[in-house]
Amino acid sequence: MLKKTFFALVTSILLIGIVSGCTQSTSNEEEKGSGKQTVKIGYFPNLTHSATIIALEKGFFEKEFGKNIKIETKTVANGGLFMEAMATNAIDVGTVGPGPLLNFYVKNPEYHLISGAVNGGAVLVASEGSKVTDLKDLDGKKVAIPVIGSTQDVMLRKALKQVNLKPTTNGGTVELYASAPADTTALFVQKSVDAAATQEPWGYVLENQAKGKLVLDWDQFAWGKDSPNTVVAASKKFMDKKDLSASYLKAHEKAVKFIQDNPEESQELVIKHLKKLTGKELSKEEVASAFSRLEVTTEVNEQVIQEMADISKEAGYIPSSDIKGMIDLSILKEVSK
Repeated sequence: MLKKTFFALVTSILLIGIVSGCTQSTSNEEEKGSGKQTVKIGYFPNLTHSATIIALEKGFFEKEFGKNIKIETKTVANGGLFMEAMATNAIDVGTVGPGPLLNFYVKNPEYHLISGAVNGGAVLVASEGSKVTDLKDLDGKKVAIPVIGSTQDVMLRKALKQVNLKPTTNGGTVELYASAPADTTALFVQKSVDAAATQEPWGYVLENQAKGKLVLDWDQFAWGKDSPNTVVAASKKFMDKKDLSASYLKAHEKAVKFIQDNPEESQELVIKHLKKLTGKELSKEEVASAFSRLEVTTEVNEQVIQEMADISKEAGYIPSSDIKGMIDLSILKEVSK
């Protein structure tokens, strides 16, 4: 039986992700009087957004932006909501999956990928009794994904291609079922799905709380260690403010290096940060396991991003896979010198 405390945790995280607009700032009236500019940073209350969380916890953003910049933070539940918030100017910059970013870019090229953030961090887990032990066993099965068009959706489609399988929406035999990661545990217990393509820490949770079995670890799923889970996205308006975008990327680079050099302290800070957001505390074991399945990095494999766009087009999510110009690492290269 699942622990009540666990259900309270996942419910809190889901609710926080949907409605939260956490702000480190003064009021609008104070801002007008001070003449401060505002930078609105978005991210998910999720371990795969650890670079943003660490930059906030260590004060890297505040240090790089300086006293004349007001920082606002906004957490969302999924990539679609993140990009909608960016489209309505509620977010200037932040971390999101490459799938939602390219989905929006091909419709309106105002959004850019300006740095890597986290590779990996996603796994394929089978539910108890599903008889799924490898990819081929997904034939005729139902697989949970976070959101239609999400990065995990695209990764699953890539993996299915390797064994000549396709989703039912494309004439195949594998049913994709959109479900918030926090709800997937209940689906496993109820035996409503046969497997899940999900990000951490939900893979760990499915294994340890819902008797799931790991089918593909993070370094085997889709593009393996080159699978981009989270990237830094920015609006064109924000990128045009070169001093601000450079400051953001300096802080982001500091956070990436800090996590690489101080994994245990980073995990403690992430636990602390998520507890502030949700009121609940993740276990050290859960977080350590999740961190072992991801790699923080500023590097971007542009070929993989293009392949993701091609798969999204095949799926019918976007009208074109032409993402020329979406990836702009020019500012990152400048700050990395």
